[in-house]
Amino acid sequence: MQVYIVYLGHNQNKAPDLTSKHHLQLLSTVFTSKKDAKQAMLYSYKHGFSGFSATLNSTQAQVLSNTKGVISIFKSKTVHLHTTRSWDFLGLSMDYSTEKATPMWQQAYGGDVIVGVFDTGGGWNQLPMRRRLGLRHAGIWAESHSFREEPGMGPVPASWKGKCVSGEHFDPATACNRKLIGATYYLGGFERRYGKLNKTRNLEYESPLDAVGHGTHVASTAVGSVVKNASFLGGFGQGTARGGAPRARLAVYKVCWNVNLEGRCTEADIMAAFDKALHDGVNVISGSFGLRPPLRAFFATAASIGSFHAMQMGVSVVFSAGNSGPDPSLVENGFPWSISVAASTIDRSFPTRIVLDCALSFLGEGFVAHPITAILSNASNYFSSGVCRTESVKNVTAKADGKIILCFSSVGSVRREEAEAAARNRSAAGLIFVEPLSRPFPDITILPLLLLDIIQGTKMAQYLSRSIDRPPTIQIFPSKTVLKRAPAPIVADFSSRGPSSISPDFLKPDISAPGINILAAWPPMSPPTPTLDDRRSVDWNFQSGTSMSCPHVSGVVALLKSAHPDWSPAAIRSALMTTAYTTDTSNDQILAVGSIKASDPFDIGAGHINPLRAMDPGLVYEMKPEDYLVFLCHIGYTEDQIRSLVLHDMNRTKTFCFPSSSSTTGGGRGRGRTSNANLNYPSITVLNLQRTTTITRKVRNVGGWGKIAVYFVRVVNPQGVDVVVWPKLLIFSPFKQERTFYVTLIPNKISQGRYDFGEIVWSDGFHHVRSPLVVLVNTATTAATATMDTAVGGHGFQAIANI
Repeated sequence: MQVYIVYLGHNQNKAPDLTSKHHLQLLSTVFTSKKDAKQAMLYSYKHGFSGFSATLNSTQAQVLSNTKGVISIFKSKTVHLHTTRSWDFLGLSMDYSTEKATPMWQQAYGGDVIVGVFDTGGGWNQLPMRRRLGLRHAGIWAESHSFREEPGMGPVPASWKGKCVSGEHFDPATACNRKLIGATYYLGGFERRYGKLNKTRNLEYESPLDAVGHGTHVASTAVGSVVKNASFLGGFGQGTARGGAPRARLAVYKVCWNVNLEGRCTEADIMAAFDKALHDGVNVISGSFGLRPPLRAFFATAASIGSFHAMQMGVSVVFSAGNSGPDPSLVENGFPWSISVAASTIDRSFPTRIVLDCALSFLGEGFVAHPITAILSNASNYFSSGVCRTESVKNVTAKADGKIILCFSSVGSVRREEAEAAARNRSAAGLIFVEPLSRPFPDITILPLLLLDIIQGTKMAQYLSRSIDRPPTIQIFPSKTVLKRAPAPIVADFSSRGPSSISPDFLKPDISAPGINILAAWPPMSPPTPTLDDRRSVDWNFQSGTSMSCPHVSGVVALLKSAHPDWSPAAIRSALMTTAYTTDTSNDQILAVGSIKASDPFDIGAGHINPLRAMDPGLVYEMKPEDYLVFLCHIGYTEDQIRSLVLHDMNRTKTFCFPSSSSTTGGGRGRGRTSNANLNYPSITVLNLQRTTTITRKVRNVGGWGKIAVYFVRVVNPQGVDVVVWPKLLIFSPFKQERTFYVTLIPNKISQGRYDFGEIVWSDGFHHVRSPLVVLVNTATTAATATMDTAVGGHGFQAIANI
């Protein structure tokens, strides 16, 4: 018996109580009694969409999958979390001593926007201030200054229907305010999967409380209030901390719970959070979690279903792209109706000087607060073959007291956390960890850990090998916080890359944002590292991951939503993508860490986020909810199924699926699949280009209503492809604010399975509206490649997933 989610589409104007009764009646058809069905029922999703979750066996699930009205049924899987200066780097400076200060811009908007954060909990209140080791659950720490009311903050928006719910050690009267206006939690799916919450082992709380820190950090990054003099231990990263939209309201939906020091979130609980958030009236949803590939079909995941219905209701949903890079095609959350965010660096580094025998100098990176003088020792003195893992210890009695151990990641393919644990096991005073040039960014650790690139590390190892009679003395100086020295942004090595394995015909990730060593609020009861014996307490912590880049975009989306309340989720995404930049602070092309090469759209999507430009993008690629319906036809859904997915108003359209929708390359349930290149997406992706092909796009002028605007086109051709855009200029007037243009692609090379990249830029001299162009030329097609294309391209509908 497992928890399954039964998805029935949109709740077609039915009262919630009637919808729940219908769910129970449907569930009762596979049980011998209504009583058994009630016991099996977990959630009834009855607000934003229709469906339910219940404990079923595979036979019951199969029967329900064949029942009229059931769109899909799938197992509730466990999804994983994708776990200050960043806003200055993005151009939202609060430094009044410079001409770049933009505090009024960031403070002027957001007060009428509610951001829902799906994460690990919230709100410390009546707990005694004592160390709670190992406490790792999702939510938000409400007592942080990051969640206080901003001066002059007005009443809670009248559209808000949610509330703060009471729970273990959580009192809404003291935890919530005009900033934190909602806090709730969902535990049913977790307990059906993992059993009753073990609060002794995992120190969890049945409430919105956050002790893990992840949820607090994410919420602080997105909408945290302005806090001066924020820093990590030792003063690292000191400055003014705030979220992207510091005046926006925050609603926390705790869906992730502690399992062995990791946040685990079940899809049944995530579906419940989506259902409630859409009913509560949030304007933006931020989700820093995902399912790792292989990916399920559309509408066979909670994230896909929830974000689809959010889009129909005008709610923007922002997801993290995942931490499975740098290999290609592992990007997560690749839905065309949401935003997927990659991770990159900011222009802040933590250089640390290292000197051997007062003669040889090195420069590493780390968070070393105090000077260290010790003896440098080779890893092979303590670990078999020099592999820095605890299980590779040669002699359990041989300790490294007062010594710094030199370890190489390339010896035994060791990760940083493994090497640190091994060095601590040997009682070392510190660790020099040598990694490839592609991974130079430090992490928060208990043991002083210095990162050194492979070139410097090799030089250090050679010096050590020549010092047999007298081991060298090593001096490590305190790390410094340095700004604007290193080129930035650089795409993180862990950031998941495209193309999407389930939807390769539109670009994912969509955009990149800061996700390396982001300083944000942290519960002081939770140690800064996920380690049981870390006894430190901090109010601010550094974290890295696409979990951190996601709320950066969520905060900017909140500002855009406030400044342009009539913009749809598609228009907001378009503004972000078409104004993103692809050059770093040295005016070179952004690098992709993990390969030391220039980045491409599969690394960073349209580019790195530019909030100031996004506020005034000039043109937007608009998509209304009905524009996605042809896409659903292309991937194998029938008209009857689509009608049950969409809002009542869209059902007035006579037909969604035209005959051409079944005219080509295979996919779901016997129906054909055509290219989705004509989906009015801000990026342009053309797969399997074998002959001259023309696609269309439509843009809307938002650069000043009522004015005449003239845009000229500039094209950068992908290698081996000629691109012709017609017309070559677009003229907008008060009477014609939308224009259509055509893009013709002509392959002029023999190629197979190779992606090439270009761009199309429309400009009126002030605005530069840039669309990435991704083309897969397949002019050397064989029967084998045609078969492969069908297998990859056809990702159609499945009524039941993973039974």
